[in-house]
Amino acid sequence: MKDWRIGDEYYQEQILRRVSRSFALTIPQLPARLRTPVANAYLLCRIADTIENESALSTAATLKALRRFVAVVRGKDEPASLVEELLPQLSRRASPAERALVRNMERIIRVNARLQVSQRCAIESCLEVMCEGRHRFQRIASLRGLPNMRALDEYCYFVAGVVGELLTELFCDYSPKIAQRRNRLHELDISFGQGLQMTNILKDIWEDRSQGTCWLPQDIFSRHDIDVSALSPLYRDSDFALALSELIGVIHAHLRNALSYTLLIPAEESGIRCFCLWAIGLALLTLRNMQRRPYFTSGEQVKVAHRDVFATQLLSSASVRHDWVLIRLFHWAARGLPRASVEAARRSSSANHARGSEASAALGQIR
Repeated sequence: MKDWRIGDEYYQEQILRRVSRSFALTIPQLPARLRTPVANAYLLCRIADTIENESALSTAATLKALRRFVAVVRGKDEPASLVEELLPQLSRRASPAERALVRNMERIIRVNARLQVSQRCAIESCLEVMCEGRHRFQRIASLRGLPNMRALDEYCYFVAGVVGELLTELFCDYSPKIAQRRNRLHELDISFGQGLQMTNILKDIWEDRSQGTCWLPQDIFSRHDIDVSALSPLYRDSDFALALSELIGVIHAHLRNALSYTLLIPAEESGIRCFCLWAIGLALLTLRNMQRRPYFTSGEQVKVAHRDVFATQLLSSASVRHDWVLIRLFHWAARGLPRASVEAARRSSSANHARGSEASAALGQIR
């Protein structure tokens, strides 16, 4: 059993490096007692993401596989039988690393089973909400985008906001001092997740469209006389740049909330702060690249350069215990970005705590 435990956790560390460049950088910054549960949570979410994105599966088959996966994580189904059924159905859309992760699902499940009960419960709850909610949106995904910002807020909740809630619970479980700030952290954690997710949505606009999907809100682009369904990488209308800039301003507001979240973590917990700060810094630099180059045609064109990644890590790590320096660094990194209301971003994310009814209302508009 001891050899299994060492082998499974080693595999988890290795596959993390293959499936996520960013999390492979940030998770090792966490305190030792948090690295395994956070990495495990990410990899389980990545398996769910692989299932959800598999175009070879029908809508009904996808939902069935997702529910079975949640049952597997809860210990109510066997991982081997799900892998045997799922693996042959994965198409080329799944990367070799994602296929390997699905193939070795049982190892990730065994790591999860050895976590503390409180950690497992938090991860299980996150996965259940994520799988059910994301699937509702994936069913109606199209090149028409989402009807409005409210729908985008709710989509981002199911994809990333719920992960923000999970991280808060894992951090509070780790530290009684952090737990004293649980309520204040929960006021900001969904906004934190949304800021990172919206950054990815904008960066991946054209890659998503090549797969027949768009997550842009129609209402913002309609105000600028742009038909979202007609967009292409060759689009060069100045109104498109204005609409993109408006969304960048919203993301900027969410990332300011993310900084406030990070500063609620006690300064002595430098590892947790670095985990948050590196993600925020890279998102800000990606936004700046998009603001400067609104007519980019692939995510690769606005990707943060390695030297800037290194500089972000170095500066945030050196300043991690000094709130006023971190605030100055944030404003320096965000220079030139449009600004939306922080409170508006916070309210839009907080509304997503009413998960079921809010999502149903938005989906009703889409149908």
